[in-house]
Amino acid sequence: MKDRMKKIELNYKLITRRAFLVTYDIIAVCCCNFLSLILRYNFQLDDIPEYFWNAVWQHLPISIVITLVLFYFFRLYHSLWAYAGVSEMQNIVVASFMSAALQGVTLFALDRDVPKSYYFFNAFLLVAATVLSRFAYRFAREKRRRLHNKNNGISVMIVGAGDAGNTIIKEINSSYFSTMRVKAIIDDDPQKWGRFIQGIKVLGGRDKIVESAALFGIDEIIIAIPSAGRRTIKEIVEIAGQTNCKLRTLPGMYQLVNGEVDVSKLRDVDVEDLLGRDPIKVDLDSILGYVKDKTVLVTGGGGSIGSELCRQIASHQPKKLIIIDIYENNAYEIQQELLLKYPKLDMLVLIASVRNTKRMNKIFETYRPDIVYHAAAHKHVPLMETSPDEAIKNNVFGTWKTAQAAAMNNVQKFVMISTDKAVNPTNVMGASKRICEMIIQTFNKYYDTEFVAVRFGNVLGSNGSVIPLFRKQIEAGGPVTVTHPDIIRYFMTIPEAVSLVLQAGAYAKGGEIFVLDMGEPVKILDLAKNLIRLSGYKVDDDIRIEFTGLRPGEKLYEELLMDEEGMKETDNKLIHIGKPIEIDEQKFFVQLKQLKTAVEDERTDVRDLIKEIVPTYTPKQ
Repeated sequence: MKDRMKKIELNYKLITRRAFLVTYDIIAVCCCNFLSLILRYNFQLDDIPEYFWNAVWQHLPISIVITLVLFYFFRLYHSLWAYAGVSEMQNIVVASFMSAALQGVTLFALDRDVPKSYYFFNAFLLVAATVLSRFAYRFAREKRRRLHNKNNGISVMIVGAGDAGNTIIKEINSSYFSTMRVKAIIDDDPQKWGRFIQGIKVLGGRDKIVESAALFGIDEIIIAIPSAGRRTIKEIVEIAGQTNCKLRTLPGMYQLVNGEVDVSKLRDVDVEDLLGRDPIKVDLDSILGYVKDKTVLVTGGGGSIGSELCRQIASHQPKKLIIIDIYENNAYEIQQELLLKYPKLDMLVLIASVRNTKRMNKIFETYRPDIVYHAAAHKHVPLMETSPDEAIKNNVFGTWKTAQAAAMNNVQKFVMISTDKAVNPTNVMGASKRICEMIIQTFNKYYDTEFVAVRFGNVLGSNGSVIPLFRKQIEAGGPVTVTHPDIIRYFMTIPEAVSLVLQAGAYAKGGEIFVLDMGEPVKILDLAKNLIRLSGYKVDDDIRIEFTGLRPGEKLYEELLMDEEGMKETDNKLIHIGKPIEIDEQKFFVQLKQLKTAVEDERTDVRDLIKEIVPTYTPKQ
C-alpha cells in the first residue's frame, strides 16, 4: 500500500508539473500572438487594423495546437529543468521558431493577413516566454530542494543494488546517529529496475542518475559497486558530477554510514579509479621466472617505484633481494613490510648512496647480483631546477657509478628507470635522465651486461605526485592548486608501471629504451575535480580550485618518445622499443668529464653544458 501511495504521489507530481507547463504555454502563445501585433505598431492600439486582430484571434486555436505539439516533440515537457543547459536551450529556440514558421504557413494557407514583422516578433517572444518559464523553474526547483534538505536531513542516492548497496541502506536506516535518508537506488541491471530494496525503489540505470537526483532532491550519491571496473567508476563519477551532489564511494561501510569518511580514510577510494580504465594485467608468473633463484639488487628500494619493485620481486622467490637506499626511514619501512609478508625471504637492506663509488663497488663485489633495477634518482622537477648540480651528481653520475659497478662484476641485466621527461626536456631532471639513457646505451656496447632503460610517465600516488598533494589540500579545506587548466599528463598506477618494468626486463637484449604505453593522457584539472568529488565534496562550493601557473621547468604535456627514435613493438602491445640514437661516444665522454668537474665545482653554467650533451634540452626561463 505504501509503495502504491509513493507511486501515486510521484505520478501526481509529474502530472502537476507538466499540466502547469502546458497551461503556461497556452497563455504564453496567446500573449505572444497579440503582443507581436502591439509591438509592430509601437503599442499604439488604435492604429492596429481590425482585420489583423481578427486574423490573430481566429487563428489562435491552431497556433496553440502547433506550439504544444512541437514542444512535446522537442521534449519541453519531459526535460529536467532543474539542470537545464545548452541542449535544452537549443530545443527551446528550434521549437519556438518552428512554431512561428508553421503558424505563418497556416495563416497564409487560410488567407489570414498579418504584418510581415509579426512572424519575427512572435518567434522571439515565444522563445523569451519559454526560456523564462523553464529556467525560472530551474532556479525555483534548486531553491526549494535546498530548503527541503535543510529541514529534513541529507537525502542519499545509492548507485549499486547489490550486497554492498543493501548493507549500506541497512546501516543508514538502523543508525541512530545518521542524518542520511536513502531516497533512490540506481543499478545498470535491467532485471532490478522497478524492484525494491528495503522499501527503496531501483529507478533504473545510470542514465537516471541526474533526473532522479533532481526529482528526489538528492544531496549525496554513494557508489556501492566494489566489483566495478575503473572505467565504470569514472563514467559514473562524470554523470554524477552533473548533479553537484556530494559524491562518495566505498571506503569502509561503517565509516561511511557514520559520516567519518574524509581524505585521510580514502584508501579504499583508489586513485586508480581516476584513470578511467581497468588496471593493466601482466602475467607476472611467467615473466618473473627470470628472477627466481637470482640475486636481485634494487637501488632506491625505499622509494615509491623501488619499493613496489621489491614487493613484486619478493613474491617470486629470488635467491636474495638486496635493497639499497640512502634514506633509512624508507628502507626500514619496506624491510619491515617484506619481513612480515615473506618471513623466509633472504633479504638484505643496505644504507648507501649511488654517488659513493667505493661503497657501490664494494656492495657489488661482495654480493654479486645477477639483476639490477636502478630506481634511485632525484625526480622532483621544481626542486631540481633550483639545485641542478645535485640532479646531475645523483642522477647522471650515480647511474654511471652503479652501472660501472654492475659491468665490472658481471651483472646479467641492468634495468634503469627513466621518464617521459627525458624526451625533449625542458627541465634539468628530464635532461639528466636523458644523459642516463645515453650512458646506459653506451655501456651496453662495451660490456657483457645487458643494459636497458624503461621510460614511462607519472605514477598515481607516488612520492611527489599530485595525488598526495591534492589529498592534503582537500583535507585542509582547500584550495586545490593546479598549475594550469590545460596541463595534461600520462598516468599509471605504481603496480602497473612496475609490472611493465619487470616485463620489459625480461624482454631485454641490451641497449634498448623501452617505452611503456601510458594510455590516454589525463587532464590534471579533471583529476583534481574527480578527487574532490570522491572525497565527498562539491567542486567550488566546498573545495575551490586555484590555478598557480606552471612551475619552473614544467611543460603543459609530456612526450614518451623522441621523434628520431622510431618505434618497435614487443610481444606486449603496451611495451615498445625506441631505436637507439647514434652519438659521438668520444665526444660524449669528454663532455661528461667536463660536466662532472662543473658540478663538483658548483659552477653556474651547468645548464649550458647539459645543453651541449642533450641538444633537445630547451630550459624554460
